[in-house]
Amino acid sequence: MINPARLAVRALGAAAFVALLATSLPNLAATARAAASAGAAGPAIDPANFDPTCKACDDFYQFATGGWIKTHALPTGRPRWGGFDELAQRNRDELHTILEADAQATGAPAGSDVQKLGSFYRACMDTDAIEKAGTTPIAPLLGTIAAAHDVASLAGAIAALQRDGAYGGIPLSSRADTKNSSRQIASLSFGGLGLPDRDYYFNEGERAAGIRSAYREYVAAQLQNLGDAAGSAQREADGVIALETALAKATPKRADLRDPYKTYNPTPVAGLAKLAPHIPWQTVFASYAAPPFETVNVSVPSYLSAYDEALATTPLEVWKSYLRFHVADSFSGTLPQRFETASHAFRSGVLLGVKEQLPRWQRCTAATDAALRDPLGKAYVAAAFPPAAKKRALELVDNLIATLHDDIGTLAWMSPQTKTRAVEKLAAFTKKIGYPDRWDDYSALRLENAPYASDVLAVRRWGAARTIARIGTATDRGRWNMSPPTVNAYYNPSNNEIVFPAGILGPPFFNAAADDAVNYGAIGAVIGHEMTHGFDDQGRQFDGRGNLTDWWTPADAAAFKTRAQCIVDEFDAFEPAPGAHENGRLVQGEAIADLGGLTIAYRAFERTPQAKAHASLDGYTPEQRFFLAYAQVWRSIATEGFVRQIAATNEHPVEKFRVIGTLSNMPEFQAAFGCAASDKMVRKDRCQIW
Repeated sequence: MINPARLAVRALGAAAFVALLATSLPNLAATARAAASAGAAGPAIDPANFDPTCKACDDFYQFATGGWIKTHALPTGRPRWGGFDELAQRNRDELHTILEADAQATGAPAGSDVQKLGSFYRACMDTDAIEKAGTTPIAPLLGTIAAAHDVASLAGAIAALQRDGAYGGIPLSSRADTKNSSRQIASLSFGGLGLPDRDYYFNEGERAAGIRSAYREYVAAQLQNLGDAAGSAQREADGVIALETALAKATPKRADLRDPYKTYNPTPVAGLAKLAPHIPWQTVFASYAAPPFETVNVSVPSYLSAYDEALATTPLEVWKSYLRFHVADSFSGTLPQRFETASHAFRSGVLLGVKEQLPRWQRCTAATDAALRDPLGKAYVAAAFPPAAKKRALELVDNLIATLHDDIGTLAWMSPQTKTRAVEKLAAFTKKIGYPDRWDDYSALRLENAPYASDVLAVRRWGAARTIARIGTATDRGRWNMSPPTVNAYYNPSNNEIVFPAGILGPPFFNAAADDAVNYGAIGAVIGHEMTHGFDDQGRQFDGRGNLTDWWTPADAAAFKTRAQCIVDEFDAFEPAPGAHENGRLVQGEAIADLGGLTIAYRAFERTPQAKAHASLDGYTPEQRFFLAYAQVWRSIATEGFVRQIAATNEHPVEKFRVIGTLSNMPEFQAAFGCAASDKMVRKDRCQIW
C-alpha cells in the first residue's frame, strides 16, 4: 500500500506520453464542483509550503513542507492531518452529499441501494434512537456468553461472537491458498488483543506502564457500562488483562509475519486435535455455518496451542468477562454514548492524544463506506469518476509499467535467468483502476429501520457468511479490497495485481492543471510504488500466478537480501519520536516500494519534453519540481501518540522518513539540488535495488 507493483507494453513516444498525462485524469477523485469549492488544485507547487530557513540538502522534508507544517493545526478529532487527509476529506464531502440525499429518500424501494444506504446512515445519525435501544441489539451476543458452561460451549461461543465481529482470538476465514492461489481455503488466524500490538503488554518505561494502567481502567469502564458493579469490574479487568497478556506472549512480532512461509501451515482438520485438543472443532465450524473442508491453514500453530492451553486453564468467568468486554469494545461506536465516550477516551485520547471526537456526520459517513462499500461506491463513481477516465488512467499505468520493464533489463546484480522470470511476472500483472468491473451483490443484506447496532450486526453477519462460503471455491480475482473513494492503493501478491481506487486520483496526487514534473513526482510515484511491491521482500516470493514459489537463483536472492538489508539498517536508525525508532524489518517493504517507485517514476519523467528541455518554472528546474511534488504529497502533522503508535505497529514509515529516507538514496536528487557528498541528504552507503 501507499498510506497508515511490471509488463512488456509498447511504450508511447515521449510527445504522446506527455499529451496523455496532460489529458488523462481530470477530476478523478472528486467532482469538479467539490474540487473547485475546496480549492483542491491550488498551485501545483506552493512556495508557501516551503521553509526557506532550512537548506534542501540538510532536511528536504522540512525545506519542502516546513511552511505548511507551521501554518496548519490538527482539525477537531484528528490525530494526523496531511495531503492524504485533505483529499480524503473532499471525497468524504462527496459521500456526505450522497448519503444525506439517500437518508431523505424514505420512499425508496425496499432492498434498493438507496434504501440500504439511507437506512444505515440515518440509523447512525439518530443518537436518540441509539440511546433508547440501549444494549438490546447486543443482548443475543451477551446471552451467548452467559450460556457457556464449559470449555466446549465456550469455544462455540467464541466462534459465534467472531462471526458477529467481536474477535476472541481464533478467527476462521477464507483466503487464497498461498501455493495455489486459484483456490480458496479455510484459514485460522490469531488475535484477541485489546492493545494495539503484543509489545504493548511488555514494553518497559513510564509511558508503557501508563498505557497499560489506562487500558485496565478502560476495560473496567466498559464492563461497568454493561451493568457490572465498580468493584467487580476492576477485578474482572485484572483477569482480562492477564488473559490477554498470555495470548500476547504467543503472538508473533509483526516483522516476523512478513515471511509468507512462516504463516503457511496447511493442516488436516483431523490434525487440529493435536494442536488444540480442548477445542471441539466441528462445533466451532458449525457455529460459522462453514461448508465441509478437509484442510485448514493455521497461520501460527504455536499460537493456536497456547490459546488452547488458555482455554483449558483460565477460569470460565475470566473468559466470560474477556468476551463481554470485547463485545462492548467492538460495538462501542454503535451503542449509547457512555460506551463511545469510554472508547474514545482510551483509544483516541490515551493512545493518540486526541481529545475531541470527529463530527458525527464524518463518523457515520466513514462507517457507511466501510459497511456498504459497493452500493456507496457505485453512487460515488457515478458522480466523480466517468468510465472514460478509467480507460485513460489505465493507459498511464501501462506507461509506468513499460519503464519498469526496461529497468529490469539494466540491473547489473540480477542474472538473465531471474530477469526473464521477473519480466514474466510483470507481464502477468492485473491492473485495476477506479472501481470494480463487477460490483458485489448486496441483495441478501436486509437493513430496515433497525437500531444502529442491529444494522452493524446484520452487516457483519452478512459479510462473515460470504467470506466463509468462499471456502473450497475458485478465487474471484475480480474482487476489490478497498472502496472506490479510498485515498490509497495496493498490491495483492496472491492475485499479482495493482489496484488504484478512484479516490486517490486527484490533487495532490494528480493535478490536471499541473506540469509533468508534478504529476510524475506524485501520482507517478504512487503507481511505481505499487508496481515495486510485486518485487519487494514479500512480493518477490510470489510468481506471476500469485503462488508462493522460489523463482530466483540463489545468488540473485542473496544479492536482493543484501540490498534490502541496507534499507532495514537505514530505517532502524530513524527516530520519529524520542526513544521510538522505526522498525527496519517491519517497514522494509514500504521503504523498498517508495525508493523503487520514485526511481521508476523519475526515469519515466526523464523521457518527457519538459525534462529534456530543462527549462525552469517558477524558479525551479523540472527535476527539482519532481522532487518537491513528491515531498509535498507527504506533508503532515500529527500528535506524538499517533507517531509513536505508527512507529510501533505500522509497516509504513512515518511520512518524514518516507521523504528523507528515499531521496537520500537517489543520486538524481543530489544532482537536482546540487548537494555535496558531505550533506545530510546524501547517504554515504546508498541503498539501491531497482
